Amino acid sequence: MRALTWHGKHNVQVDTVPDPQIVNPRDAIIKITATAICGSDLHLYDSMIPSMSNGDILGHEFMGEVVEVGRGNTSLQVGQKVVVPFVIACGSCFFCGKQQYSACDNSNPADKSDLSEVAYGYPMSGLFGYSHMTGGYAGGQAEYARVPYSDIGPIVVPDGIEDERVLFLSDIFPTGWMAAENAEIEPGDTVAIWGCGPVGLFAIKSAKLMGAGRIIAIDHHPNRLALAKANGAEVLNYHEVKVREALMEMTAGIGPDACIDAVGMEAHGFAPDNILDAVKQETKLGTDRQHVLRETIMACRKGGRVSVPGVYGGIGDKLPIGAFMQKGLTIKTGQTHVQKYLPQLLELILDGKIDTTDLISHRLPLEQAAEGYKNFHDNPNEWTKVVLKPH
Repeated sequence: MRALTWHGKHNVQVDTVPDPQIVNPRDAIIKITATAICGSDLHLYDSMIPSMSNGDILGHEFMGEVVEVGRGNTSLQVGQKVVVPFVIACGSCFFCGKQQYSACDNSNPADKSDLSEVAYGYPMSGLFGYSHMTGGYAGGQAEYARVPYSDIGPIVVPDGIEDERVLFLSDIFPTGWMAAENAEIEPGDTVAIWGCGPVGLFAIKSAKLMGAGRIIAIDHHPNRLALAKANGAEVLNYHEVKVREALMEMTAGIGPDACIDAVGMEAHGFAPDNILDAVKQETKLGTDRQHVLRETIMACRKGGRVSVPGVYGGIGDKLPIGAFMQKGLTIKTGQTHVQKYLPQLLELILDGKIDTTDLISHRLPLEQAAEGYKNFHDNPNEWTKVVLKPH
């Protein structure tokens, strides 16, 4: 089959690779009908996430048709159309029992899990197409994919529903939703969201559905700010204002009730702390640029909540821990427990309560995936979301 493979920093290419096979009884093989490039994929493209190997198949946002199921799978049938969560979860461990699927204890193979245990203190769950720290699983930017624990993960899509309406159930819609849920939004709250990429836009949509009174979106790309505004947010261009001062003025000196960092480890900007972070990254003295996380902590009102769906991968410094403690903030983070949210969010789509397609800017065949990565990386204003078609 054809698949997009990683070959080093800013070097991805579509290669011919072996077709996936059933390995375990609960596996399924999916013929992929739609897949997408995620902002998190760019961390791999930039070689910011360790433990990638030459030839690894990328991609964790995908859906398609079931073409084969293992003998232990009683949930799926050949011919069904399914969306596959990017998180791989067994469904039966301590964490899955609490619906904390992204903390699954069994989906990261024993020969891989030591890597994340060293980095994070505990082995992390498996993820599709996202380094050997998270299991080394082949991703979904391909013609076919093997789905482990497929009786727990994929959700069946009703007949007649266009792929693009449901594709983002694989990651960015549940991620934006969990970001808003972690912000503990109450009716009438003012919510500030840093980053108007796909996750930030879904956080805006989700916060609105949860009853936020005001949503303030922060970015500098005009097209992304326009999308945020079209979805009901007030917008701030951080090249034109001092963000914390602007938020204080907009909230009568109180500050936002909740702040969401939808940017993560590769924050941009010209603040001195961010420039120092960038230098540390380039010289391998540090890993993450944490300017946005710092700013959310400083901007959030006393007693407020900070939610962090943006991906961080390593160790940082100069966090305003004093402000965090003295202001009595609550912070919630984490990879998304996708399986927990799928039934509820699918219903929102089917009921017409949310548009999941307005952020799609480009549709490409899989063979042009390398071009899609380069443009999504280099031209984020015009390339807001790329959907790839393998067939």
